[in-house]
This record gives sequence, C-alpha cells and structure tokens, in this order.
Amino acid sequence: MAGRPTTINISFPSLAKMIDHSLLHPTMTDDEVLAGLETSKKYNVATACVKPYHILFAKKHLAGTGVLVCPVIGFPHGGSTPEVKVFEAKRAVYEGGKEVDYVINIGRVRSGKWEFVKHEISRVNEMVVEDGAILKVIFENEYLTEYEIIKLCNICTEVGVAYVETSTSYGFYKPTSGDYDYKRAAISRLELMRKHVGPDVKIKAVGDVRTLDDLLRMRALGVSRVGTTDTAAILEEAIHRGMGTESRSVEVNWDRF
Repeated sequence: MAGRPTTINISFPSLAKMIDHSLLHPTMTDDEVLAGLETSKKYNVATACVKPYHILFAKKHLAGTGVLVCPVIGFPHGGSTPEVKVFEAKRAVYEGGKEVDYVINIGRVRSGKWEFVKHEISRVNEMVVEDGAILKVIFENEYLTEYEIIKLCNICTEVGVAYVETSTSYGFYKPTSGDYDYKRAAISRLELMRKHVGPDVKIKAVGDVRTLDDLLRMRALGVSRVGTTDTAAILEEAIHRGMGTESRSVEVNWDRF
C-alpha cells in the first residue's frame, strides 16, 4: 500500500462522471434497460453502456441529457474478425455511440501474435475516431499475464487510443473445484496498467466496483472511468456522506487491501 493516497479531492458531479452505467447482462429486457437509462439520467453519469441493438433505444431516451451512449463491440469474447469489428464500430458510431468499448482478440494476445493485435486495434480506433467518437480497449486481464498486459498497454499507447480497460466482467474461468468463477479487477493490475500506458491514455476499471469506497479507491489509483451496475447505491452513499457540487477532501479506505 506504500505510496497510495489516503485522501483525494472530489465532488459529487465528478464522481458521477466516472461511471459508465452497465446495461449489458444478456437477459436484460427492454424495460430493464429503460429503467437503467432512467438511473443514468437521474445521476447524470458519463455514459450508459449498452449492447449494439439498444443504441438507438438509448439515444432516444437520453436525448437532451449529459449522458452519452456507449455501445460495446466484439463483446464479450473478442472473437470476431477485424473486419466484423470495424463494421460494428462504424455502425455503432453512426447510430449514436459517442464512446465505444471494444474487446481485443484474447486468443491472439495469448498466442503472441502482436502484429495482428496491433493491426486490429489500429483499424478499430481509426474507424471510431474518424466518425467522431473515442475507443476504450478491453483487455480481459483475468486471462492475461503481466507481460501481456504491459505489451497491450504499449500498443494502445502507440496507437493513441483514449482508454485501456481491465475487463468485460464476463470473463469467467473454471477452477479445480469445477465451479465457474470470476476474478475481479485486481488493484495490482490497475497499478501495472497505470505504470505502462502513456500520459494521454486513460484507464477504465470493471469488476468489483460496488461501493463508494471502491470508487474512491479507483480514483486514488488514477482510474478515470469505471463500469458498474451499482450506480445508484454508490452515488446515494456519496449523498449520504455529504458530497456536493463543491470539491472537498475525502478519505480513501484501503483496509481491505
């Protein structure tokens, strides 16, 4: 924990603008997505993160607000061809996506096919930027070694993407028990990403951001954005603790780490 900040200066609006409210569960109905969009509007978060078929739906219901539409592509496993991902990206931005979250080809990363990986990231980023949006590149850290994460950070810095992102939160693995589980976004991996991306590349953390203290820890680590389904609980706790429009010093709790 050496060197981690114990206090940060923060306001309620800046906390809310750290959040991409996630509406990505595969079973979500239109009514459930609509309720999530209302939550996004209520707290004026950064974006509502939606599946591609909900882009126009979200755009309609978020019109006139400060909440952007953030579609996902190649989601959640990253196995589409580069051509398909480029098409998805172009369509997503055309329909109203202002930020695009995109999953790398995990198998090619683990195979060490770095030329392929860089080419795909470059093509998708070019398409998104050309059409007036920004790209967040999802690594799926749970499956990767430190070397692979560092290499991806270097590539994303060279390409000039807006964000690197820890995971989809759908990266399940099967331990020896035989039960499927999910490895959360580790603090050590976030620190590794912060160390190895360039100063112009921001970080988005996904996984286990469920409380206000979780969000404050992310901010203290230099994370600019988080993906969460617990937006209301987090921001209601911020209100309960007296956070308002003016920035003030807030304690960061590292006890569980």
